[in-house]
Amino acid sequence: MIQLNVNKHVIIPVLVFFSSLGLQMVGQNKYNTAHPLILDMVHHNPGETPYDTKYNNPAVIKEMGYNGKVYFLFESPALAINWESVDASILPKGSEDRNWVDAKAAQIKKMHAESKEQGMAIYAMSDLVLFPKRLIEKFKIEKTFGNPNDALTEKLIRAQINEMFDQFPDLDGLVVRIGETYLHDAPYHLGAIEDKTNAEKTIIPLIKILREEICVKRDKELIFRTWNAFDRDMTTYLNVSAAIEPHDNLVISVKHVEGDFHRANEFSKVIGQGRHRQIIEVQSAREYEGKGAYPNYIANGVIEGFEEHARMPEDSINSIKEFVDKRPELYAGIWTWSRGGGWDGPYVKDELWCDVNSWVMAQWGQNTDKSEAFIFNRYATERLNLEGSSIAKFRELCLLSAEAVVRGRNSTYSDMNPWWTRDQGIAWPMVAKGDMERERNLAQKDESVAKWKKIVKLAKSIKWANDETKNHAIGSSEYGLKLYEIYRTLVYIDSAVTKGNEKEVQKWIKAYDKTWVNYNKLAEKYSTIATLYTQDYKRHIGNNAAIKVDKLRKK
Repeated sequence: MIQLNVNKHVIIPVLVFFSSLGLQMVGQNKYNTAHPLILDMVHHNPGETPYDTKYNNPAVIKEMGYNGKVYFLFESPALAINWESVDASILPKGSEDRNWVDAKAAQIKKMHAESKEQGMAIYAMSDLVLFPKRLIEKFKIEKTFGNPNDALTEKLIRAQINEMFDQFPDLDGLVVRIGETYLHDAPYHLGAIEDKTNAEKTIIPLIKILREEICVKRDKELIFRTWNAFDRDMTTYLNVSAAIEPHDNLVISVKHVEGDFHRANEFSKVIGQGRHRQIIEVQSAREYEGKGAYPNYIANGVIEGFEEHARMPEDSINSIKEFVDKRPELYAGIWTWSRGGGWDGPYVKDELWCDVNSWVMAQWGQNTDKSEAFIFNRYATERLNLEGSSIAKFRELCLLSAEAVVRGRNSTYSDMNPWWTRDQGIAWPMVAKGDMERERNLAQKDESVAKWKKIVKLAKSIKWANDETKNHAIGSSEYGLKLYEIYRTLVYIDSAVTKGNEKEVQKWIKAYDKTWVNYNKLAEKYSTIATLYTQDYKRHIGNNAAIKVDKLRKK
């Protein structure tokens, strides 16, 4: 017999002071445009050893300006509840899966205690729908548990929410995603979601369940992610918005660009739309752009607008600043991923380039009346202790990095498929077919390398506060230059192949080989640079570049 009494709660207004920020939470209306959510998450690589990073420490991110921490999927109470309120036989005491769940619960409670000690709000990102394998087998719902409209599934979702907040009372809210389901570090659970992009069948019913259980009954917060569900189609987004009654504790999460965090992707058209408050997701160590291995300052573009979005219609919102200016009542805050995303490497040893993006976004997110340049200069002086002309040089270096990255991996006109290089690997370039697009793309690859050379010169000219920072800034800038020289040679080889110019093909293959030799020497000179890209990396890469080049060599 399933016991599903979900209404027996006492909703107690919680008073939490964030002394360093002057923020106050009292029951509903915890946050508004004056006191936005400033959240950070470390996105650990699924199935791998979790990142060893300073951003795991709540005290560190609090000092940076954050007021809440989002714990990653495999740190979610969804994996750590015992389901005893439903049926004690689902995870019987002493069983292997119950021991795993209990150990996970102890780990999570320790993490929560560390955040509460710092006065930080606690959020858990959870995949839905996610249940223990034993539960699915017991209730014979293998074919229906991914459907929130199924009566039993709905009851179990409600029971799951109740257990999460009952067994983890420090939890301030849930961040829910339905775009994908990761099970790499969840050996005793299964996940599924049917019709994840269907507003009527999936999105609206699920949000209604969560809103009632989390926002209304418990006065806790629900952050529902749009990614890979209803983040690209305006009609679907507005239908969801219209069907769900707004609530002070309900926030919609939107990435600043459509799809994944790629430069040259469209600015999210749903930002500033509808009637629900929105928190903006920002990836600080970009998984498709080196993961912090080289200078890649994106905070300016996110806040003030990327150059590739400047061609948008004047009445369109193309930056977070414009969003806040035009629809301040919808601005709920900023959510950064200080580290992580994607798979495998590169793995950084020094977090300088992750830090500048995260710190600027956190500080601007709570001071939106200030310009990005003002916040950036504070970073240069307060975090790096730069003085005089070195501040302006660091600014120039960072802005150049954004220009170099978009031109080197794609173009400002999106002339390449951005998936051609990711994580620690490089596939064969996927370039637009038109002659004009190809020539424009080649020109931007040349521009990218020229900008990287200037970045290296700037890094060497800045008077850094200490030798450690100096060596890393120079070494990581060299890393960017030499990696983007590899990118450039591949695009030129592809162009020569397209034109049928065998002489040019062989010429650029020789250049390609030389760039790899130069790139692989970096670790001998700079001890703090990130791990390197590798020619044999094939994960999520369908057409490995090195294999393709080998086939093109003269025999």
